[in-house]
Amino acid sequence: MDREALKRAAAARAIEEIRDGMVVGLGSGSTAEIAVELLAARGPRIVGVPTSQRTAGLARSLGIALASLDDQPELDLVIDGADQVERGTLNLVKGLGGALLREKLVASAAHRMIVMVDDSKLVERLGGHTPLPVEIVAYGWRSTLRRLERAGLRPTLRRTAGDPFVTDGGNYIADCMLEVVGDAAGLERELSAIVGIIETGLFLGLASRVIVAGPHGVEIIEP
Repeated sequence: MDREALKRAAAARAIEEIRDGMVVGLGSGSTAEIAVELLAARGPRIVGVPTSQRTAGLARSLGIALASLDDQPELDLVIDGADQVERGTLNLVKGLGGALLREKLVASAAHRMIVMVDDSKLVERLGGHTPLPVEIVAYGWRSTLRRLERAGLRPTLRRTAGDPFVTDGGNYIADCMLEVVGDAAGLERELSAIVGIIETGLFLGLASRVIVAGPHGVEIIEP
């Protein structure tokens, strides 16, 4: 199976968790978009809370009723993808799609977070070859990158066509390369204390269930 087929298999299993009347956070990224399309085709009557303008546009075009997080501050569950999943803890790295702040806000408001990935995203430890996205204030971004460097990371400002990538919230993203993470909670505390950082792509203790699609079928992992 190719990666697209694996994503579709994971997304199909994830939407089985959704019932009529639920308030559902709708994640961002390629796997989340597949899930939104499958959800619209299946047709349960839900209210969706999108994590990005792109997801909102897709869901709206498919006829899914939408609300903001202010309208629906408590969600039944959220379905989303991830860039890395640490097998033993279900800690995540997210944000390569550029929506990490809103994704974390929605995930934190949900009773359950269902994560959909193909097996290439499953790792023994976070970090390594996958960068850690960090959302930063646009003002003074060079100074913030210097502080990240002094913290031992190798940050690069994300750009699109030469210009800084701008999130839906009007912020920038620094993609940080780091070694394998031994203490994710400690790293999160350290980064959160740096002036100029708004949020990190470390999603710790939020995933309730991870659905992993591989060539031999779908595996469900829980904490």
